[in-house]
Amino acid sequence: MLDRLLGRARLKDRIADLEDEVESLQAQLDAESERRRDAVAAKQEAEEAVNRLEDRIEELRDRAERAETVDEELDIRGTADVFGERLDRLLTRLETVHAPGDGALTAMVDGRVPESVSDAFGERAALVEHGSPCLAVRDADGVVSATLRPPVAPDEFDAWSDSFRVEREWFEPTGEFALAIVRADLFALGTYDGRERTGFEGFESDVKGKHSKGGFSQGRFERRRDEQVAEHLEKCEDAIEALDTDTLYVVGERTLLPEFASDADVTAPSDATGDPEDALSEAFRDFWTVRLRLI
Repeated sequence: MLDRLLGRARLKDRIADLEDEVESLQAQLDAESERRRDAVAAKQEAEEAVNRLEDRIEELRDRAERAETVDEELDIRGTADVFGERLDRLLTRLETVHAPGDGALTAMVDGRVPESVSDAFGERAALVEHGSPCLAVRDADGVVSATLRPPVAPDEFDAWSDSFRVEREWFEPTGEFALAIVRADLFALGTYDGRERTGFEGFESDVKGKHSKGGFSQGRFERRRDEQVAEHLEKCEDAIEALDTDTLYVVGERTLLPEFASDADVTAPSDATGDPEDALSEAFRDFWTVRLRLI
C-alpha cells in the first residue's frame, strides 16, 4: 500500500515494462548480429566463388589468346581423318618406331599440356593444347611429331620410352561392345565383336517437325513435340537397359547425349542420318574415325 501511495507501484510497473523491452531489443540485437555474421560468411563465400570464376575466366581467356596466336603464327603440317585399313597402317607404323634411350614421348593431353610435352614440342606445344583432347607422339629428333584423337580416350598420362604407347582399343573396335545412335526421332543399336556386327535393333518415332505459326498454337505444338521426344527417349533407354554387354558407346544429337552419359562409357556427337540401319553404319564410321594432325 505504501508503494501505491508514494507512486512506486506505477514506477515499478514501468521499470518492468522497460526491462521487458530491453530484453526484446537485446534479443533482436543478438538475432541481427547472428544474421550479420551469416551475411558476412555468405559474402566471403561469394567473394571466393567470384575469385575462382575470375581465375577460370582469365585462364580461358589466356587459352583463347594462345589459340589465336596459334592460328596466326603456327600452322600444323597437315590433317587427315583415318579409318579402317588406313588407320591400321598408321597404328602399325607408330608401333614399329624404335627410339633407343627413351627417345619416344607419348602423352594423353586434355587441356593444358604437361611439361614433358612443352619440352618436346617447344613452341608447337600450343598446337597440341589447341587440338586437345588428343594423344601426342613425338620422338627426340622430331621425325615423328603428331597428335591423334582416340575415340576411346585413356586417362591423361605422359611418358618417355623407347617406343610409343599406342593401345589398339583406344582407336579401333576390339572385343564385344554396343554402339547406339540417338536422334530426336530415330534410334539404332548394334552389338559388335570387333568390326563384325552381331545384332541390330532400330526404330523411328513420330515426332513433329518445325512449326511456322506463332502464339498459343506454337506453344502447344512445342509442348506436344517435347512430349513426343520424351516418349522416344524412354523407348531408347528401355532398349539400352535390355542390353547384355559391358561396354556401350552412344552417339547422336549433342543435346540428347547428356541423357545417356551415365549409361555410356563414351558419348560423342554424330550427324549420321538415314533409316536406322544406314544411320548406324554411318555412326559406326564416324565414331571410329581418328583425326590425325601433323604438328
